[in-house]
Amino acid sequence: MRIERVAKRVGLILLAVVIGLAAWLLIAPPTLLRIGSGYTAKIVCSNVFLAGRDADQVRRVDVQAPGNPLLRLMSVDVDRPRRVVTVAMLGVIGRNQAVYREGLGCTTVPGDNVERVRAQIAPSRAMLPPPAPTALWPMGRAVGEADPAVAALLADETLAGPGMRAMVVARDGRIVAERYAPGFRADTRLIGWSMTKTVTAALVGTVLDRFGGLEAKGLRPEWTDARRRITLAQLLGMESGLAFNEDYGGTSDVNRMLFTAPDPAAFAAAKPLAAPPGTVFDYSSGSSVILARVFQDRFARQEEALRWPYDMLFGPVGMRSAVLEVDGRGTFGGASFLYADARDWARFGQLLLQDGVWNGRQILPRGYVAWMQAPSRASGGRYGRGQVWRRLPQGMDRAGLPADTYWMLGHDGQSIAIVPSRRLVVVRMGLTPRRAGYSPAPLVQRVSASVAIGGSDRAVSKGRVVDALGLEPRTR
Repeated sequence: MRIERVAKRVGLILLAVVIGLAAWLLIAPPTLLRIGSGYTAKIVCSNVFLAGRDADQVRRVDVQAPGNPLLRLMSVDVDRPRRVVTVAMLGVIGRNQAVYREGLGCTTVPGDNVERVRAQIAPSRAMLPPPAPTALWPMGRAVGEADPAVAALLADETLAGPGMRAMVVARDGRIVAERYAPGFRADTRLIGWSMTKTVTAALVGTVLDRFGGLEAKGLRPEWTDARRRITLAQLLGMESGLAFNEDYGGTSDVNRMLFTAPDPAAFAAAKPLAAPPGTVFDYSSGSSVILARVFQDRFARQEEALRWPYDMLFGPVGMRSAVLEVDGRGTFGGASFLYADARDWARFGQLLLQDGVWNGRQILPRGYVAWMQAPSRASGGRYGRGQVWRRLPQGMDRAGLPADTYWMLGHDGQSIAIVPSRRLVVVRMGLTPRRAGYSPAPLVQRVSASVAIGGSDRAVSKGRVVDALGLEPRTR
């Protein structure tokens, strides 16, 4: 009798759980389900087909549940021959897919439109000779002897932070130390998340003449109201005034845009003005996605636009691992979705350190990098005009850093610090959610102090940086 009572009680508990789960699924917002399945499909697809990682590990480790407990109930099917990842709740609810295409990366595909998306044109890459295996980075693959003091700092787990996956330190244009977590290598592609925004700003700079300058207006055809006054510079500096909810929890604008919208740029551009352009700083992935679209609209043919980053930026700089993924509309994921290995992320940081010049070639307009670093008017000096951070966000201590340090920052602990006075680039990649409380500032501060001991700082030029495209001069 006792066994029967226990069995009956267990049965009632299981029945209650099933009924509760069914009721919860019925009242769960459909948008939240689609965000969860779209996010899961995208993360698994990119890490499997771009980074070469194990799908089950990505599902367990990279698909983060906080803010959306539905993620733990998602089934994930990886179809390797078709290069399609399908995700749904209990196999059927909130179904979403992501498809991988060579040269375009992975794209979230709401519904059953995989074949339509697959038909998009893939960019042809710039045909450059492979880097010489014996030539030193950044022109080749070889890395010289490590600086023992810097290598010791990278080995410090407190400085590396939880979830570290890759760190690269470049001094005077040479890698002086690097470190990779188990399961990750120098050639593992890693997502930059919002560090992609800085790359998007650089791409805009490569076609600045096609806009007619940074004060260009009327950037979207549907902006026939007060939004037509939004300038290119205001979009770059996060001062557009467009309403946008950047909170990464639940059904926020950023989650809906990235993982459910068939045309993310149109989604963001449809937002009304919440403030007059140029008056309020509001960090917005929507602005960066709009920038990616207006950049591509400066080309007559989609194929030319898709090829441009590889021909005019990644190729010349040697970022051969870089893949800037596109959405279902064919727009670059300019807010979040650039994948590259850590050494190639360091190459981009080196390009900024060198004022946009690479191997004697002016990749970015003269003076543009200096303009990017200058403070956006409404940010109070925190943010630069070209999608870089001049100061770390609130709660990330920057005490002891050289005054000219500026940053590329991304979700889950991605960072690149550029320190011109020390001729230094520090890359740190990982899976480190904000709740971990990690800041890259102590790492960069210690590395900066170490290299300063080993050599004198560069004297900062007092000259004026002026370019031929009308960029505002800045004293450096």
